[in-house]
Amino acid sequence: MSAVTRFAPSPTGPLHLGHAFSALTAFARAKAAGGRMLLRIEDLDRSRARPVWEALIAEDLAWLGLTWPRPVMRQSERGPAHEAALARLWRAGLLYPCTCARRDIEAAAGAPQEGAPLHGPDGVIYPGTCRADATGPIPADGALRLHMRKAALITDSIQFSETGCATLGTVTVVPETLVARIGDVVLRRRDGAAAYHLAVVVDDAAQGITEVVRGQDLFEATAIHVVLQRLLGLPTPAYHHHRLIRDDHGARLAKRDDARALSTLRAEGWTPPDVRRAVGL
Repeated sequence: MSAVTRFAPSPTGPLHLGHAFSALTAFARAKAAGGRMLLRIEDLDRSRARPVWEALIAEDLAWLGLTWPRPVMRQSERGPAHEAALARLWRAGLLYPCTCARRDIEAAAGAPQEGAPLHGPDGVIYPGTCRADATGPIPADGALRLHMRKAALITDSIQFSETGCATLGTVTVVPETLVARIGDVVLRRRDGAAAYHLAVVVDDAAQGITEVVRGQDLFEATAIHVVLQRLLGLPTPAYHHHRLIRDDHGARLAKRDDARALSTLRAEGWTPPDVRRAVGL
């Protein structure tokens, strides 16, 4: 099987130097292994996704000299596949509805009797306010959470191969860590769309991704994804979590950093080699 990586940006703003580093890394690793890099547009946040940003993504990547097969997968068009995965987890008794707002979760997790709230890959770890054994048909809308204690009992310890800077070799995550340090993550949002964790797992499998290349900030989320792969009977790719590109103050770059947007740099006369040098390639 040939190597397949992917670059999966959200069209909610301009690409910056951090995106360039990730895309260039994914492309180079695929090419070195005789494979290809795919482009996937993660546009599930319909309130912020814009066609103009998607067009600029393609323009920026082409300017960098990257190529990818067409047509491009868009997560907004993957609803049936996401819903099928949710239905499978619901039938297995691994999901439950949740009506908590973020402020409710923060208040419950930070109550005096609970001590300081614990944080996981998605922020404050859910305190289990709505946790229950759900029955009947899957709700047509509203948020759904993964019952992580049940999932951990089924999957037991999980493992994945890591070749990036987060750690090296085989990573093992035990059930206690899944429950205590990750918790019941959202798999369907309140608006009815699949949440990031569910969508990325289903779509990586559909595209035949053999190595996920992404930033070190997503390393802790990988345990969630491997759990879902096990529960859904999907293959687990290798993972490469690369270093992050930071500003002069050590902060990670964000889309609001317009001064480091590729389109801005290009307008200022930067060349693709300039970008490579700026990110340490």
